[in-house]
Amino acid sequence: MFNRRDFIKGLGLTSVGWLSLGDFAFSKETQQQADFRIPTLFAPIKVKGRVTSSGKGIANVAVSDGRVVTKTDARGDFEFVSGNDRDFVFVTMPSGYEIAKQANGSASFFKPLDKSRSSMTVSFDLKKSTNSDENHHFLLLSDTQIQDDYDANQLLTVSIPDVQKTIQSINDPNIFGIGCGDLVYDHLDLFKEYNQGIEATGIPFFQVVGNHDLNFKVRSDEQTTSTFKGHFGPTYYSWNRGEVHYVVLDDVFYLGRDSGQKYIGYIPEEQLAWLEQDLAQVEKGKTVVVSLHIPTYTGAVTRYPERDTIGGTVSNRQHLYRMLEGYQAHIMSGHTHFNDNMISGHVYEHCHGTVCGAWWSGPICYDGTPNGYAVYEARGSELQWKYKGTGLNIEEQFRVYKNGYHPDFPDFYSLNCWNYDPEWELAWYENGVKVAAPMKIVAKDPWSMELHTGPSLPTRRSWVEPQLTDHMFFFQPNSTDNLVVEAKDRFGNVYTKKIV
Repeated sequence: MFNRRDFIKGLGLTSVGWLSLGDFAFSKETQQQADFRIPTLFAPIKVKGRVTSSGKGIANVAVSDGRVVTKTDARGDFEFVSGNDRDFVFVTMPSGYEIAKQANGSASFFKPLDKSRSSMTVSFDLKKSTNSDENHHFLLLSDTQIQDDYDANQLLTVSIPDVQKTIQSINDPNIFGIGCGDLVYDHLDLFKEYNQGIEATGIPFFQVVGNHDLNFKVRSDEQTTSTFKGHFGPTYYSWNRGEVHYVVLDDVFYLGRDSGQKYIGYIPEEQLAWLEQDLAQVEKGKTVVVSLHIPTYTGAVTRYPERDTIGGTVSNRQHLYRMLEGYQAHIMSGHTHFNDNMISGHVYEHCHGTVCGAWWSGPICYDGTPNGYAVYEARGSELQWKYKGTGLNIEEQFRVYKNGYHPDFPDFYSLNCWNYDPEWELAWYENGVKVAAPMKIVAKDPWSMELHTGPSLPTRRSWVEPQLTDHMFFFQPNSTDNLVVEAKDRFGNVYTKKIV
């Protein structure tokens, strides 16, 4: 009987070389009976190379193809076996070196793998930074999500100029950016306009793939990121700045459907296995920042318990949390178009308000958070942050509505403090005397209710509706004379607003 072993031997494959069948020439009848396409043959590729700076090798630099992680030796040399199922060889940028840029403004840290060869040489030449990066900044821009000329124009003429001003005011030679997914909205040709905006910022950006950055109508998740990779390189990778280790993951898993639920939040084993190797190079106790698009978890799960969150959170998040044990871990996400800070044990997740707000339909997200982005500062291993509303001063960290404005709480003043977490302290003062802290109540933002409620609002995206949020507060002052609201964030920064 001609069994599978005989069939493989007939192809001339050893047990070591066999991983999957390739484009083998079956007869037409056999192809029709099989009703499936046979995967490409796996072929190993021996990769060797060197990581240098000014002609000298750099030791202990991690180099990877997304499956294998190796380190350079004392001379800066590395060598490992990759395969034609890999797309790139990339370096984990060590601290103290400049972040190179591609022509499109995104970070350059990778080289394409030549799948037609059985061996290849890959070299990386890094430039030593002239300034210490122990202290540094980064901007987190989530969901620029442009889908037409209007959206692209808003990004290029409103949002990007605001980002440029922020970069100028920070004046840090070590600043970089992270684009946290949904860079465009299904129209991948608009990567051209997105890249135009990123290049105009003048700083290198690391990009995260989102559910709207995919090639749809392909047969598997593995094929969805070909256009994204053509612009930005790997979909998961890492780098270092100062004492902080940065990681980008791809947690958008395509289900192969043309309609209905097209994707779920899920981190495949391939990435988890790579991350284990990556984190093995990082000393416990250090700060690790992981950026991905779909949040691992959000407060929306508790605010809307009936909501199906299979595409809104990461189903295997607990495994990621366990891998981050022992680190000062921060997870950066977007996707939701609201601002939500979640603390789960040793993990702080920042789910960011979006650059596009409620899909370029007005000045706010549907939880009342201003259209905008986050500004982070690393001082050694300590991370601090603020949310920057587009067109607003960065000191603008909350909004107050007078009584009568909120339709659900007409007798109360209401307050939206969009970047709130439990370490914030809020209070109101009357005639210079501190009265009390406002009540935190899960509610909708009244401005969002005004702008977004109903089948005809907002005009550009009529399907947008106001959403419950965990950062609404309510109070009833005894007197409106010299009424002042104060908010102090977890870092001791104090923001005040006089109500007139």
